[in-house]
Amino acid sequence: MDPEQPLNRSRAEGSSFVFVNTSGHYGGQRAQLMLPPLKENDTHCVSFLFYRRGSTPPVLNIYIKGSTHWQCSSPVLGRIENNGLLGVPVFNASGPAYHIWKGVELAVSTFWPNYYQVVLEAVSTGQRGAVAIKDITLQGHQCMGAPHFLHIKGVEVNAGQTATFHCTVNGRPQSDLLLYLQGIGGRQAALSDIKPGNSRRYVANFNVENTTKGDSGQYRCIGQSERGVGVSSYAELTVKQPPVPIAPPQLIAVGATYLWIQLNANSINGDGPIIEREVEYRTLSGMLIDTTPVDKPTHKIGHLDPDTEYEISVLLTRSLDGGTGRPGPPLRARTKCAGESGHMIMRMMMVMRMYAPVMLQWNQLSPF
Repeated sequence: MDPEQPLNRSRAEGSSFVFVNTSGHYGGQRAQLMLPPLKENDTHCVSFLFYRRGSTPPVLNIYIKGSTHWQCSSPVLGRIENNGLLGVPVFNASGPAYHIWKGVELAVSTFWPNYYQVVLEAVSTGQRGAVAIKDITLQGHQCMGAPHFLHIKGVEVNAGQTATFHCTVNGRPQSDLLLYLQGIGGRQAALSDIKPGNSRRYVANFNVENTTKGDSGQYRCIGQSERGVGVSSYAELTVKQPPVPIAPPQLIAVGATYLWIQLNANSINGDGPIIEREVEYRTLSGMLIDTTPVDKPTHKIGHLDPDTEYEISVLLTRSLDGGTGRPGPPLRARTKCAGESGHMIMRMMMVMRMYAPVMLQWNQLSPF
């Protein structure tokens, strides 16, 4: 088949198309077609036809710049999210040329007052080739070859935990549909499991494991098939860092069997709010003695051994699983020796008794 035939037929039929010739261009050079922003109130479908020619034809990427935020300064227009960044393609056509016009449907679940923009991008492979786009239409009904998503909720977790997103899909599960979670920063998560909802929809679950602060940001659900792609709205993943005190506790008083401390844990690294405080103490040799919850700014640690050095740290906990941070900097303190402190049980008193010598003298009595 003549690779020019589909294009010539379109010309003969009087239809118009956008044509990008990448011959003579370096590999990686890009040309973009940006459609007007779409502000739809209800279910809809964007469709178009594309054609690629050449021994190593250009790559066709499709981007969806969506919106989940309201811009107060422009209540009429809303706001495109991610500061206008393209993000990651939701559809990609690469490899050998087909030499026919192929159709693609886009089911984007973003609605007024938010809006989105479709960006079509041709990327040169450094070889002779071309790509063409035609018949871009907006239809007021569901796509036939791409899934539609319902609203997706944001997730908050503590660092190191697993964030689970629940994506509700209209229709029934299909074996040829690739479902995955896509982050604006490029991180993706494969499908974890599917749970049936009712006869018209099901829930696809995705796990973002071993989360870090760097994973925070916007995520969306993607469903790809041969005929098109479904794109959910964005939802926020918030990853919080468990709190750790910056300074060690302060020593208030010392006895032979107790140490009295002030927690000194108002300044922290990480995130709050703090819902629980604990004091952890161990001997200097490293043997953990105990971890005790506390609800006051000061705490008395009792039942300790005399003349023994201890390390004392404070642990802080925020809400959700995995919210306890590492122990803060330790305070080193030694208890006093036995008998060095304590109450006097009996007061001893010594009384000195002095004995003075007595001189006796007998005098003779005169008779009467």
